[in-house]
Amino acid sequence: MELQNTVKEALNALYHHPDDGVRLQADRWLQDFQRTLDAWQVADNLLHDATSNLETLIFCSQTLRSKNLLRKFHKGPPKVRTQISIAVAALAVHVPAEDWGGGGIVKWLQDEMNLHPEYIPGFLELLTVLPEEVFNYKIAARPERRRQFDKELTSQMEVALNILTACLSINELKEQVLEAFASWLRLKHGIPGSVLASHPLVLTALSSLNSELLSEASVNVISELIHYTAAGSSGGVTVQMPLIQVLVPKVMNLKAQLRDSSKDEEDVKAIARLFSDMGDSYVELIATGSDESMLIVQALLEVASHPEYYIASMTFNFWHSLQVNLTKRDLHISFVNESSIEAERNRRLQVFRPAYESLVSLVSFRIQYPQDYQDLSYEDLKEFKQTRYAVADVLIDAASVLGGDATLRILYMKLDEAAACCQNEKSEWRPAEAALFGIRAISSYVSAVEAEVMPKVMDRLLKLPQHPQLLQTVCLTIGAYSKWLDAAPGGPSILPSVLDILMSGMGVSEDSAAAAAVAFRQICDDCRLKLCGCLDGLFHIYHRAVNGEGSFKVSAEDSLHLVEALSKVITELPPDHAKRALEALCLPVVTPLQEVVSQGPDTLNSKPARDLTVHIDRFGYIFRYVNHAEAVADAIQRLWPIFKAIFDLRAWDVRTMESLCRACKYAVRTSGRCMGFTIGAMLEEIQGLYQQHHQPCFLYLSSEVIKIFGSDPSCANYLKSLIEALFMHTTHLLTSIQEFTARPDIADDCFLLASRCIRYCPQLFIPSAVFPSLVDCSMIGITVQHREASNSILTFLSDIFDLANSTEVEQYLPIRNAVIIPRGPSITRILIASLTGALPSSRLELVRYTLLSLCRAYGPPSVEWAKESVSLIPLTAVTEFERSRFLKALSDAASGVNVNAVSALVEELSEVCRRNRTVMEIVQGSLRPLELNIAPVS
Repeated sequence: MELQNTVKEALNALYHHPDDGVRLQADRWLQDFQRTLDAWQVADNLLHDATSNLETLIFCSQTLRSKNLLRKFHKGPPKVRTQISIAVAALAVHVPAEDWGGGGIVKWLQDEMNLHPEYIPGFLELLTVLPEEVFNYKIAARPERRRQFDKELTSQMEVALNILTACLSINELKEQVLEAFASWLRLKHGIPGSVLASHPLVLTALSSLNSELLSEASVNVISELIHYTAAGSSGGVTVQMPLIQVLVPKVMNLKAQLRDSSKDEEDVKAIARLFSDMGDSYVELIATGSDESMLIVQALLEVASHPEYYIASMTFNFWHSLQVNLTKRDLHISFVNESSIEAERNRRLQVFRPAYESLVSLVSFRIQYPQDYQDLSYEDLKEFKQTRYAVADVLIDAASVLGGDATLRILYMKLDEAAACCQNEKSEWRPAEAALFGIRAISSYVSAVEAEVMPKVMDRLLKLPQHPQLLQTVCLTIGAYSKWLDAAPGGPSILPSVLDILMSGMGVSEDSAAAAAVAFRQICDDCRLKLCGCLDGLFHIYHRAVNGEGSFKVSAEDSLHLVEALSKVITELPPDHAKRALEALCLPVVTPLQEVVSQGPDTLNSKPARDLTVHIDRFGYIFRYVNHAEAVADAIQRLWPIFKAIFDLRAWDVRTMESLCRACKYAVRTSGRCMGFTIGAMLEEIQGLYQQHHQPCFLYLSSEVIKIFGSDPSCANYLKSLIEALFMHTTHLLTSIQEFTARPDIADDCFLLASRCIRYCPQLFIPSAVFPSLVDCSMIGITVQHREASNSILTFLSDIFDLANSTEVEQYLPIRNAVIIPRGPSITRILIASLTGALPSSRLELVRYTLLSLCRAYGPPSVEWAKESVSLIPLTAVTEFERSRFLKALSDAASGVNVNAVSALVEELSEVCRRNRTVMEIVQGSLRPLELNIAPVS
């Protein structure tokens, strides 16, 4: 790194120092440096360094043009030779084909190897790394040059393969030749399967699969050939069928080695990789169910049965892709009618049933907890859980093909065997838990009216010992089959026993209590009509959990599941009963809050936030899930004095305000226009408090109010006053990019609210005095680095530009235009700056959409604004050709061309300007997005 900096300093002195003597000294040092061995490594590093400026890149290219060092070090240290090869390959990305003597770098290599056969190993290494540089985006090449380089290499592929074929005669270079061949195949262009099927390089790779010395290189080649035959750019499987017919039998001959105990595990892994590659690449062919394809499926089952998970899991993607092919509606089959297609689909499903049945048995053992699970490290336990989730996905794929009921029968047999050995808490519980985990995984695919196996499963669940880990899975399984419990004829008789198990789960451990709370919520959700008559029992469980009575170990967070559960049951009650039940539901929640408020301001002010939010969050869930508008409106009216006291005295407390605003938001959403005078009191409260305490949550509560009441004429005066006060105060807060950075949550919620106003009350918002100020504010904050804040601002602007798409707001277009058109050049410049580096590349999609929306809204004038902006960028950063392509894309968008058709050209300017840090700095320095008005360069 020190030497790289010295080179940069010397170059800076050579080009920019005012003293002729210093410039001469720098020139001599650089010439001497180019003759050193270090020059190659440093030149390569600088070519890949995003901070290198154009002068540095030119110097490095000149250094690397001394290509004869490949000859000098052809027998030198391998690391040196590799670095030289990478350096020359990086140079080739920048230097057009004609500069290599007309035929490009590959033709140059061929000539050099013919003239100097003693240097072939070094040249072979260069030939290997050349295709890799097509995909190396660390090299700061322009997009057009990168595409050209790809085309150059593709056009020279035949020459490259001829070179490699000639080198096959040198025995000690075969492995290197095969690795180079694999590298060129990754380009996936050009050669028909009929040619490759008999090509010496392919035949060598196939014949070397069993060679100890060449097997790894051969596997790499065959793997790349398999991917090559399936790639669209190579014509796909139809064009490549001659090659496929050569590859598949050779790979199939390796099947016996999967079970060969004498084989090294790495060799088995390599063979498994080839089978998995075949499965992934030829899945559509395999899905036809031909005899040949079923041989591949059997081999993949062999891989799936391998004891090492990392080998077996190589097939998991195939089983998923095959399932999708077998079950999708459009099979792309050339049958004349729907009934023929359906018959073919059913035939295929029957063909693959045995394979998926075997798969269920082969993978299900992998979800069993290891014997020493309690001693596993955090990372090992995390890895085991990831394995369980992956296997669960495979079981779901199997259920999609077999049907959930058939898959359930297979898994129940495992549960039946395991449960027979699981009679008490000290007996072996792990197999039963694993079987239950699988049964739970496929719950969505089991019919709600399944009557053969599910009653037996439920009977088993009720009798299993209450080992904490097993009980946790029992509870989760009960919850997963809540829809079955609702539909089952014997459901009402089972429910009391089921609820008893869940109560046991709440008392055994924190994990089982969490699982039981989730299951309780699912049961009450799906069986709510059956449970309406059991409210006393449900309230008994609810009170114990919420009040922390007895032995229950339900955490405050998990108790919210029980609040939601009771709320959903209450929703099914008649209005009068619901109102009384809602009062009972609120009672254990409101009592502790009343006690705190009654103790006076000092006590309320000094309480930790959690002492309040644990109760307020429960109110949020009640208001969200009790779907009785009048009952909730009545509840919020009665509770308002308590809420107002907390608003007034805790407005400084972010956590409490967020919790309280969330509860109020759900009350507004559920009650709607039943809220009466409470909504006015709430709006008055948050309007005043926001100006004192600047809490962002007041803005998102206002967003919900706007959504519900925005079109209500009777609320117009309230809402107009609200939005003008909130927005005016926010624009006074956010007066610089530094303020946006310091208050991103306010920016985010402010512009989310503004977008809501455009959608729900444009009649109040767009004609208001605050609209121009908010547009100005958005221009200041577009480039804020906070993701959500930036996205909200961009969405707000695109919503303004897209106003013309709605016939309901046409009357406001003159007002909008009067605000936007004078600011159009600045907005366009800031958006182009955002596109070219002021915002991270992850925001490109939204920036691009906003810019194109602007062009659609304002047509040719917007293209002129863009022309003014890109003319500010020096030609050293963006060429005239690149500018014109970008402006043509914007012009097309302005004239109505589909956005998707021009997106790539818009994004290309981004890629050009982001190709290294120096270019980005030049572009941003010329566009100056943080300055709202700059004079364009003539």
